[in-house]
Amino acid sequence: MDLLIVIVLCALGIFLVITEVFLIPGTTFVGLTGIASCIGGVYYAFKYLGTATGMLFLVLTVIIVIAAVVYFIRSKALDSIELKTEIDSTVAGKGKLNIAVGDVGKTISRLNPMGKVRVNGIIIEGKSVDDFIDEGSEIEVVEVSPMQLVVKLI
Repeated sequence: MDLLIVIVLCALGIFLVITEVFLIPGTTFVGLTGIASCIGGVYYAFKYLGTATGMLFLVLTVIIVIAAVVYFIRSKALDSIELKTEIDSTVAGKGKLNIAVGDVGKTISRLNPMGKVRVNGIIIEGKSVDDFIDEGSEIEVVEVSPMQLVVKLI
């Protein structure tokens, strides 16, 4: 009966650890329960079945977990849940914005010190050089970067 308890605890622990690694992202209750079950099974084997049997179950549990992880990684079993989307977009460069230093525009929102500005019909994040700039104010571009413009009040 003691041997059956150890086998069930270790098998349950191995199953839960593999489930945690491949199906449930992050460290959750399932993974912690699996680790606790493995430790409980090995502890039970050491306490009630002897040191030799405890070592056997410890080594077997570790080998089975490692073998299962290697098998699942090498097999094509995980291809059906694998994300295959590719990102082909890029951040707009200075040439793509058609905005140059000295261009004039208006603020869409209050620059506090950052907000939205419209320059040459393009709405982009703007950063104020000086203090706050109210909504609807005329601004001039001081510096152009791919993600924002540095502007000053005219």
